[in-house]
Amino acid sequence: MITARKLTRRFGEVTAVDALDLDVRRGEVFGFLGPNGAGKTTTVRMLAALIAPTGGTAEVAGARLGEQNREIRQRVGVLTETPGLYRRLSVRDNLLFFARLHGVNDPAGQVEHYLKLFELWDRRNSAAGSLSKGMRQKLAIARALLHEPEVLFLDEPTASLDPEAAKTVRETIEQLQSKERTIFLCTHNLDEADRLCDRVALFNERLITVGDPRQLREEMYGRRTVVHLADPPAGIEGSLDLPFVKSVERLDDKLIIGLEDPERENPILVERLVALGARIQYVNELSMSLEDLYLDMIGGTDEPS
Repeated sequence: MITARKLTRRFGEVTAVDALDLDVRRGEVFGFLGPNGAGKTTTVRMLAALIAPTGGTAEVAGARLGEQNREIRQRVGVLTETPGLYRRLSVRDNLLFFARLHGVNDPAGQVEHYLKLFELWDRRNSAAGSLSKGMRQKLAIARALLHEPEVLFLDEPTASLDPEAAKTVRETIEQLQSKERTIFLCTHNLDEADRLCDRVALFNERLITVGDPRQLREEMYGRRTVVHLADPPAGIEGSLDLPFVKSVERLDDKLIIGLEDPERENPILVERLVALGARIQYVNELSMSLEDLYLDMIGGTDEPS
């Protein structure tokens, strides 16, 4: 659905995006994660054919960037960090205006569909500026969807929202997940990305890694079981000579044990510890967050020059 090869954008002497290679599949929610100033918004603006790259190529929804820019703009929807609604116009008139700009066949019907879908129909005659932040963001997403784009670019959709409004927007994004629509989500809200995205890309001017969030965590940290013990025998960590144990770390009254397949190996591990005289309080898996991964990987890269 989206393919980029060596996509580059420079502003004078400053390189905002450097030789980006990217493949985004149809129907997935794809998270594009990076710190402020990493080039996320610049990437979206290029892929949406709003600014031209200074190097490289891209194809979006079957249209070639630089050659079929009009087609790209017809096939994508964009929600910017500042949606720019007409605050004095009613909710309905905002959408009608943009539906007509996009040449939607049945503007009134399409506007009614999305206002009802996002539970804004009862506020259709209210001024857009009178809505809460969460409602305004939902309205902006509806505006980006009026022409039924194949790709939806969301640039920091929950930035500056309070927790309740952010939850409303996340639920809206979940509602939009479809096999026929690709959602490209730029965010530095890592919990949000972990919950919403099928795959994520870590980006800091250059692409660092791409993958399923869980798989990326397992590749980086492996899988580890935490065994909580009551009065653990001295040196017990040195007696776990099981073939599948990859590592053992003692931390106070806990053992942190690296395993290949905890679901299969944990019962054998527990039996061995009990045989060694351990009194087990409980067992759980050590969960590393996407934030841990992000900070470890982004922290190990050079900041954009």
